[in-house]
Amino acid sequence: MHSIEQEANKKSILHNLDGRIKIILTVGIILYAVYSTDLMVLLLMEVYLIVLILLSKISIPHAFKRIILIIPLGGFIALFQPFIRPGEIIYTLPLGITITYEGTIFGILLLSRLIVCITAIVLLSSITPMQELINSTRKLGMPRELSMILSLMIRYIFMFYDELIKIRNAQKTRNFDIWNKKTAYMWRLKQISYTIMMMFLRSYEQGEKVYFSMLSRGYSDKSNLYNRNKKIGSKDFIFIIATISLVLCFELMKYFSFI
Repeated sequence: MHSIEQEANKKSILHNLDGRIKIILTVGIILYAVYSTDLMVLLLMEVYLIVLILLSKISIPHAFKRIILIIPLGGFIALFQPFIRPGEIIYTLPLGITITYEGTIFGILLLSRLIVCITAIVLLSSITPMQELINSTRKLGMPRELSMILSLMIRYIFMFYDELIKIRNAQKTRNFDIWNKKTAYMWRLKQISYTIMMMFLRSYEQGEKVYFSMLSRGYSDKSNLYNRNKKIGSKDFIFIIATISLVLCFELMKYFSFI
């Protein structure tokens, strides 16, 4: 998460766009990818997103690594389609398992949609800091209570991570290595349990300190997050118009059978 935030705090044309515009366009791209049934259109959308990644100056290996790590979470659904979807049989495997043409095409379509959607989400998270993302969704109508919970959760996640690093450094000074096979497996498991317990205890204590400090500064159930008033500028309008125009071009090309 630290590396994601470092990418999100860089400076580029896309980083400087209003958070509301970035969220709306990401949701629009996802809906269009789900709606589209043309593989060429999905390929062009993926190329467009890759161009945006290049323009945003974020780490290409880091972005592609995140995309590849997320794809298996939904990609297995597409992999099963050639075997379970009825249609023209193009190959028969042992045990009577068949592969159909319609299932293969549908599986490729699902996988293409998934890749476009994941790329759009990775791009959004790489050019928008988490706090800005919450503030933007609050401006778009997210309930105040939910935005407050998410804002506190983000801050606590980084605090938990810092506590975990302190515990791991303390263990390293005592030559503890979880992967050391020379030590008994149950003893290593017990040390991991102690680590989890210490995480909970330290997090609870730190949470209490933070909560009381918030109360001393006037926090209550009626408190609101501070949102800096930022107007949507000409660059934001240009970007959203360019994206919508590109989608319309794809639809016109489909209509005239160019793709």
